[in-house]
Amino acid sequence: MPDGKRAGERCVQLGDDWRCRIFGDPRRPACCSGLQPSDEMCGETREHALVWIERLEVETQPRAAQLS
Repeated sequence: MPDGKRAGERCVQLGDDWRCRIFGDPRRPACCSGLQPSDEMCGETREHALVWIERLEVETQPRAAQLS
């Protein structure tokens, strides 16, 4: 996504099976390849993981985006 991805916006590389289409590919963005899953992040359900990731996206977006 050349212009970045807003919090909550589906990544264009996310397949219908919820897997990254470019996992392991050198074109994969550093923000994705640097994300290290943990038990705390993944939890027991898919819903838990999605809430965690959404919060992470909101907390790490540029300050100007948080104010609008």
